[in-house]
Amino acid sequence: MEGEKMVQEEGVGERLQKVLAQAGVASRRHAERLILDGRVTVNGDKVSILGTKVGILDQIQVDGRPLQRSEKLHYYLLNKPISVITSASDPQGRPTVVDLMKDVPARVYPVGRLDYDTSGLLVLTNDGELAHRLMHPSYGVDKTYRVWVQGTVGINALETLRQGVSLEDGSTAPARVERVSGVLKGTKVDFKSGNLEVLEVTIHEGRNRQIRRMFAAVGYLVVKLERISFGPLKQEKTLRSGTYRVLSVKEVTELRSQVGL
Repeated sequence: MEGEKMVQEEGVGERLQKVLAQAGVASRRHAERLILDGRVTVNGDKVSILGTKVGILDQIQVDGRPLQRSEKLHYYLLNKPISVITSASDPQGRPTVVDLMKDVPARVYPVGRLDYDTSGLLVLTNDGELAHRLMHPSYGVDKTYRVWVQGTVGINALETLRQGVSLEDGSTAPARVERVSGVLKGTKVDFKSGNLEVLEVTIHEGRNRQIRRMFAAVGYLVVKLERISFGPLKQEKTLRSGTYRVLSVKEVTELRSQVGL
C-alpha cells in the first residue's frame, strides 16, 4: 500500500514492534506477528513490514483500537534497606520501595524482588520489556549477594552450593560461591551465637528467598543478606541505604545489551 511505503521510508523514531511491546500490547515477538498478520495500522494505513519506524505523532491502532503510547522511559537504581517491601503497594501498610521514590516523575516498578529482610541493589523502571527480560532466568543476568552465615561453611557444603542445591521447587542452577576475607568497614550484624562467615554468591535465578533456602539446605543460617551487584551495576559507597539515582545512558545500554535488546 502507498501509505505503508510512506511510513516505512519516511518515518522516523522507533521500530513499530518495539513501540507495541513498550506499550504493553505484547512481547516483541508477538508484536512482530501482529504486524505480519496485518492487524496494525499507522495513520489509518495497514502496516505489515517489520522494521517500520514510527514517530511520537503517528496514530497507531491494533485490531482497530488506538494504542495507548507509553510514557517516557525511566530507569533508577535503589539501595533498598531492610524492612521495606519490594512492591508498589502493601495491604499491611508496610513501607514499599515505591514509597522511597515518591518524587520521581513517573510511576516505576521494581525489577524482580528483594525480600523484606534483604537489602541492596534494586532496579526500578517503567520499561516493561527490559524488566521482563532482566527477570527471566533464560537471559542469565547475574546477581551477586554478600551473605553472612553462622558458622564456618565446610568444603562439602560449598561444593553443593556451587553445583546446585535440591529444593522443594527443584534443583538450583550452579552458583559461584567465594569466601570473603574481611567485612566492609562499619558493617554491623547481630547474631545470637557462633562464628560468623561472609561469602559472596552469584546466581542468575530469582526464586523466592533462594539464597536463604540454599544455605538452609546445606545446614547454615543466613543472618544478613545484601545484593551487591545486578548485571553490570555494582555496589557503590555514594549510594546510601534508602537512596536512589538515575541510571546513566551507558548503564541502560549495558543492561539492554545483556538481554538482547
